Amino acid sequence: IFTFLSVNQVLLLLLVLTVCAILYNKVHQVPSALKNETVDSESPEEMEEEIPVVICAAAGRMGAAVAAISSIYSNTEANVLFYVVGLKTTIPHIRKWIENSKLKEIKFKVVEFNPMVLKGKIRQDASRPELLQPLNFVRFYLPLLIQKHEKVIYLDDDIIVQGDIQELYDTKLAPGHAAAFSDDCDLPSTHEIVRSVGMQNTYMGFLDYRKQAIRDLGISPSTCSFNPGVIVANMTEWKHQRITKQLEKWMQRNVEENLYSSTLGGGVATSPMLIVFHGKYSTINPMWHIRHLGWSPDTRYSEHFLQEAKLLHWNGRYKPWEYPSVHTDLWENWFIPDPSGKFKLTRPGS
Repeated sequence: IFTFLSVNQVLLLLLVLTVCAILYNKVHQVPSALKNETVDSESPEEMEEEIPVVICAAAGRMGAAVAAISSIYSNTEANVLFYVVGLKTTIPHIRKWIENSKLKEIKFKVVEFNPMVLKGKIRQDASRPELLQPLNFVRFYLPLLIQKHEKVIYLDDDIIVQGDIQELYDTKLAPGHAAAFSDDCDLPSTHEIVRSVGMQNTYMGFLDYRKQAIRDLGISPSTCSFNPGVIVANMTEWKHQRITKQLEKWMQRNVEENLYSSTLGGGVATSPMLIVFHGKYSTINPMWHIRHLGWSPDTRYSEHFLQEAKLLHWNGRYKPWEYPSVHTDLWENWFIPDPSGKFKLTRPGS
């Protein structure tokens, strides 16, 4: 009898242990599954990727840089790091403006640009002297100014951003492409504006096809140009392809041969980029670069179209901080007055 009981007790004990083991495994499978899901999804580090945005702060235009930064910062939850590029004489002003306004919360680095790198590379052009300002050429030297980032956004100062800058940063660059731009023929809604102000949107408007060096490039003059006021750049490819050296080569050739600075487009910073990046760039979503807002003091886009736009660019002579200009209300939404009082908006009656 005692033997029979002891065997039953042993069997009962084994049964209990088996049930416990099954329950233990069931309970511990749940955290394991959750763990796998966590691994498959984005980690917090990936989600917090830093987005570097380069904007220049030029003398007399600092309010433009401030409005651009304000619009970007206000419309995103992304981790943006602003590289504010200036000359030695302008840096103290922009730093104080940022630190003594609501922009003091932004992450930013002030970078000094040394104009000596341009010595002997710029042909003087009296018709548009403002295009020869040293900071117009900062975009040529991005890898020298921005060291640690693989991908960088460069923006002209005369823009505002109405969308989430993360979308622009997520622009896909094809393998082997060092940059993405907006094509000047990309958006049908802008064609009427371009025609009405006589703006050029092909290579013919920027390069002098009477010169043999330009004809030797083999680029059709009717090829659509692109606008380098908004750039998404891959720094690894930029350095690998020696883009800066290529741009400098064409700057020097223009000094010697006058290949583009006197032509209709007047784009002394645009033209070398059109040559170097021809056929080797990716494209930006057209709504992320609605431009030509500064080409006429009275030609306007529809309000609905502008509300849909992610980024507005007042390229041209008529800037929204000056008078006359168009759609100034959209720009002023983001302007922050200069605490020092040095920069003032030009308005009727002011």
